[in-house]
Amino acid sequence: MKTFSATPADIDKKWILIDAEGVVLGRLASIIAMRLRGKHKASFTPHMDTGDNVIVINADKVQLTGNKRNKPNYWHTGHPGGIKSRTTGEILEGKYPERVVMQAVKRMLPGNRLSRTLMTNLRVYAGGEHPHEAQSPEVLDVKSMNSKNTRVAY
Repeated sequence: MKTFSATPADIDKKWILIDAEGVVLGRLASIIAMRLRGKHKASFTPHMDTGDNVIVINADKVQLTGNKRNKPNYWHTGHPGGIKSRTTGEILEGKYPERVVMQAVKRMLPGNRLSRTLMTNLRVYAGGEHPHEAQSPEVLDVKSMNSKNTRVAY
Protein backbone atom coordinates (compact mmCIF):
# COMPACT_ATOMS: atom_id res chain seq x y z
CA MET A 1 0.00 0.00 0.00
CA LYS A 2 1.25 3.44 -0.89
CA THR A 3 0.21 6.53 1.02
CA PHE A 4 -1.90 8.81 -1.18
CA SER A 5 -0.61 12.35 -1.58
CA ALA A 6 -2.74 14.77 -3.58
CA THR A 7 -1.26 16.72 -6.45
CA PRO A 8 -2.73 19.95 -7.85
CA ALA A 9 -4.41 17.92 -10.62
CA ASP A 10 -6.25 15.78 -8.02
CA ILE A 11 -7.78 18.73 -6.16
CA ASP A 12 -11.50 19.30 -6.74
CA LYS A 13 -12.73 22.50 -5.09
CA LYS A 14 -16.40 23.13 -4.47
CA TRP A 15 -18.26 26.22 -3.28
CA ILE A 16 -20.17 25.86 0.00
CA LEU A 17 -22.79 28.32 1.30
CA ILE A 18 -23.43 28.45 5.05
CA ASP A 19 -26.16 30.52 6.73
CA ALA A 20 -24.87 31.57 10.17
CA GLU A 21 -28.17 32.89 11.50
CA GLY A 22 -28.80 31.43 14.97
CA VAL A 23 -25.74 29.14 14.87
CA VAL A 24 -23.28 29.02 17.79
CA LEU A 25 -20.02 30.73 16.79
CA GLY A 26 -17.50 28.11 17.95
CA ARG A 27 -19.34 25.21 16.37
CA LEU A 28 -19.73 27.15 13.14
CA ALA A 29 -16.04 28.08 13.09
CA SER A 30 -14.90 24.48 13.60
CA ILE A 31 -17.08 23.26 10.70
CA ILE A 32 -15.79 26.05 8.45
CA ALA A 33 -12.16 25.36 9.41
CA MET A 34 -12.60 21.65 8.62
CA ARG A 35 -14.13 22.49 5.20
CA LEU A 36 -11.40 25.03 4.39
CA ARG A 37 -8.65 22.57 5.30
CA GLY A 38 -10.25 19.70 3.35
CA LYS A 39 -10.36 17.23 6.22
CA HIS A 40 -13.85 16.08 5.21
CA LYS A 41 -12.44 14.59 2.00
CA ALA A 42 -10.78 11.20 1.55
CA SER A 43 -8.07 12.91 -0.54
CA PHE A 44 -6.90 15.12 2.37
CA THR A 45 -3.21 15.97 2.20
CA PRO A 46 -1.76 18.01 5.09
CA HIS A 47 0.56 20.20 3.01
CA MET A 48 -1.88 21.01 0.18
CA ASP A 49 -4.90 23.27 -0.14
CA THR A 50 -7.49 20.53 -0.76
CA GLY A 51 -10.40 22.32 0.93
CA ASP A 52 -13.47 24.01 -0.44
CA ASN A 53 -14.36 27.67 -0.90
CA VAL A 54 -16.76 28.70 1.87
CA ILE A 55 -19.28 31.55 1.77
CA VAL A 56 -20.86 32.59 5.09
CA ILE A 57 -23.92 34.83 5.12
CA ASN A 58 -25.76 36.48 8.05
CA ALA A 59 -22.56 36.63 10.12
CA ASP A 60 -24.06 39.44 12.20
CA LYS A 61 -26.76 37.04 13.50
CA VAL A 62 -24.36 34.45 14.93
CA GLN A 63 -25.05 33.34 18.53
CA LEU A 64 -22.66 33.23 21.48
CA THR A 65 -23.15 31.01 24.53
CA GLY A 66 -22.58 32.00 28.13
CA ASN A 67 -21.22 35.47 28.83
CA LYS A 68 -19.02 35.64 25.72
CA ARG A 69 -20.70 38.77 24.34
CA ASN A 70 -18.96 40.70 27.14
CA LYS A 71 -15.52 39.12 26.52
CA PRO A 72 -12.95 41.80 25.65
CA ASN A 73 -10.92 41.51 22.45
CA TYR A 74 -7.55 43.24 22.70
CA TRP A 75 -5.24 44.65 20.03
CA HIS A 76 -2.23 46.91 20.09
CA THR A 77 -1.69 49.95 17.89
CA GLY A 78 2.09 49.58 17.91
CA HIS A 79 2.61 52.76 19.90
CA PRO A 80 3.61 52.87 23.59
CA GLY A 81 0.53 52.42 25.76
CA GLY A 82 -1.50 51.62 22.68
CA ILE A 83 -3.46 48.60 23.91
CA LYS A 84 -7.13 48.83 23.02
CA SER A 85 -10.13 46.60 23.59
CA ARG A 86 -13.68 46.13 22.45
CA THR A 87 -16.16 43.49 23.57
CA THR A 88 -17.41 40.83 21.17
CA GLY A 89 -20.93 42.25 21.46
CA GLU A 90 -19.71 45.71 20.43
CA ILE A 91 -17.96 44.22 17.38
CA LEU A 92 -21.09 42.30 16.35
CA GLU A 93 -23.19 45.46 16.61
CA GLY A 94 -20.54 47.61 14.93
CA LYS A 95 -19.58 48.33 11.34
CA TYR A 96 -17.79 45.02 10.58
CA PRO A 97 -19.56 42.15 12.42
CA GLU A 98 -18.09 39.58 10.02
CA ARG A 99 -14.69 39.99 11.71
CA VAL A 100 -15.90 37.90 14.66
CA VAL A 101 -16.42 34.87 12.41
CA MET A 102 -13.18 35.51 10.50
CA GLN A 103 -11.14 35.64 13.72
CA ALA A 104 -12.77 32.50 15.13
CA VAL A 105 -12.00 30.51 11.96
CA LYS A 106 -8.47 31.91 11.72
CA ARG A 107 -7.69 30.78 15.26
CA MET A 108 -8.89 27.24 14.49
CA LEU A 109 -6.42 26.84 11.63
CA PRO A 110 -2.71 26.16 12.17
CA GLY A 111 -0.54 29.28 12.24
CA ASN A 112 1.50 28.84 9.10
CA ARG A 113 1.67 29.94 5.46
CA LEU A 114 -0.87 27.35 4.35
CA SER A 115 -3.54 28.65 6.72
CA ARG A 116 -3.03 32.18 5.43
CA THR A 117 -3.71 30.81 1.94
CA LEU A 118 -6.75 28.90 3.23
CA MET A 119 -8.22 32.09 4.70
CA THR A 120 -8.41 33.54 1.17
CA ASN A 121 -10.94 30.77 0.38
CA LEU A 122 -13.31 32.12 3.05
CA ARG A 123 -15.82 34.87 2.27
CA VAL A 124 -17.93 36.23 5.12
CA TYR A 125 -20.84 38.64 4.68
CA ALA A 126 -22.82 40.37 7.43
CA GLY A 127 -26.11 40.33 5.53
CA GLY A 128 -27.99 37.72 3.56
CA GLU A 129 -26.68 38.76 0.13
CA HIS A 130 -23.47 37.59 -1.55
CA PRO A 131 -21.97 38.18 -5.02
CA HIS A 132 -21.06 34.51 -5.69
CA GLU A 133 -24.22 33.23 -7.39
CA ALA A 134 -22.23 32.45 -10.55
CA GLN A 135 -20.27 29.77 -8.68
CA SER A 136 -23.59 28.00 -7.80
CA PRO A 137 -22.61 27.12 -4.21
CA GLU A 138 -24.04 24.09 -2.44
CA VAL A 139 -25.96 24.93 0.72
CA LEU A 140 -24.61 23.29 3.90
CA ASP A 141 -27.24 23.25 6.63
CA VAL A 142 -25.21 23.54 9.86
CA LYS A 143 -28.34 23.85 12.00
CA SER A 144 -29.58 20.36 11.16
CA MET A 145 -26.19 18.66 11.71
CA ASN A 146 -26.54 18.73 15.51
CA SER A 147 -29.17 20.17 17.83
CA LYS A 148 -26.42 21.88 19.85
CA ASN A 149 -25.36 23.94 16.81
CA THR A 150 -28.24 26.36 17.33
CA ARG A 151 -29.10 28.52 20.26
CA VAL A 152 -32.31 30.38 20.92
CA ALA A 153 -31.88 33.80 22.51
CA TYR A 154 -33.42 33.92 25.96
